[in-house]
Amino acid sequence: MAISNTLLIRISMILNYMVFAVLLNSVGTVILQVQRNYDVSKAGASILEGFKDLPIAICSLILASFLPRIGIKRGMMAGLLLVAISCFVIAGVANDFWYFKILFMMVGISFALIKISVFSAIGLVTSDVKGHSSLMSLIEGFFMIGVLAGNVFFSLFIDDANPKSKEWLNVYWYLGALTLMAAALLYVSRLDESQAQNTASEGLWADFAAMWKLALKPLAIVFVISAFLFVLIEQSFQTWTPTFYQDVLSVPASMSIQAGAVLAGAFAVGRLMAGFILKYVVWIRFAVFCVGMVGLCIVLNLPLTQNLPEIREGISWFNAPVVVYLFPLMGIFLAPVYPTINSVVLSALPKYMHSSMSGLIVLFSALGGTTGSMITGHLFEAFGGVRAFYFSLIPVVALIVSMWFLYRLSVQNKSISQ
Repeated sequence: MAISNTLLIRISMILNYMVFAVLLNSVGTVILQVQRNYDVSKAGASILEGFKDLPIAICSLILASFLPRIGIKRGMMAGLLLVAISCFVIAGVANDFWYFKILFMMVGISFALIKISVFSAIGLVTSDVKGHSSLMSLIEGFFMIGVLAGNVFFSLFIDDANPKSKEWLNVYWYLGALTLMAAALLYVSRLDESQAQNTASEGLWADFAAMWKLALKPLAIVFVISAFLFVLIEQSFQTWTPTFYQDVLSVPASMSIQAGAVLAGAFAVGRLMAGFILKYVVWIRFAVFCVGMVGLCIVLNLPLTQNLPEIREGISWFNAPVVVYLFPLMGIFLAPVYPTINSVVLSALPKYMHSSMSGLIVLFSALGGTTGSMITGHLFEAFGGVRAFYFSLIPVVALIVSMWFLYRLSVQNKSISQ
């Protein structure tokens, strides 16, 4: 039986997102490997984060309002082909550190194109808020699966016995081929972009100005606050979980790193489950329940960190204290919130405004993530890991309040998307 075009475009968006999940989250592995292969210092290698993140933020601002004119499908194709070429160059001729700076710059630019395009396209292949929220959660869930798969995939190509071995670069042949496969799947699928066009547009600069006028609308302001608070909470835990496990839970460094992967797995489970649940329930009830459970997990889990034994020989996932297993479970409840609120604000706007709103989502998500990581780092150093994570209850409560206002405003604005 032939695959319907709607299913084909959905599969294409999922595959696009998974490809970039692997590439974006490979930066830690690449930082380690360029130190081993090219004798780059830790400080020098850390610049790769900037080459990845800054292009995402900058390009999201530049491209978001222009993308409907370029074409959503064309934008995704351009991003995929740009990354495929970059992967083949790395695999074939990379012999210096600067190649990896260019690679991550290309990945950042392309991801800005892909994320804005995917967020805009979701509204074109769904018909209501529940369907939009469901597909958004599924795509974000597969992104987290891509993160996990990427870590495993890279590890298969690394030679621990020979630090100077460049055999790991062969992984980019496969990633380039996977990217081309994603591009081919997108090419044969059809996407009706007519609803994404603003027929009243007066030009490129008018579209750019309209994006900033959109940011001043009450719905957008409350959403930005909600997204900022969520990503602040999310990155606080994702970034600092390995350090928390080693310093507070007293487990070895290897287990601390694995805990971060377990948390990512919990995020994947939470988002995939939400993809089905949101078809049947009102989003605000589900989101408030999830955020409330995150707060409950914090209150119940952190007291269990008291009076734990020091790091001991032979400790593993099979004989660790119970809190070691419980802590990542909050990822299941935290995971559904971000795609849900993104979906709500996009569904409440006309489809021709989805690209501009997606640009704002990317920008303020990046700001929230950076802020959350920095605040938690300073609190961690000043008060210790337990108190630092107790402080996260403040944005948890604030997020519940802001989501309630978002719900009220989305209901009021629903008519403009009809």
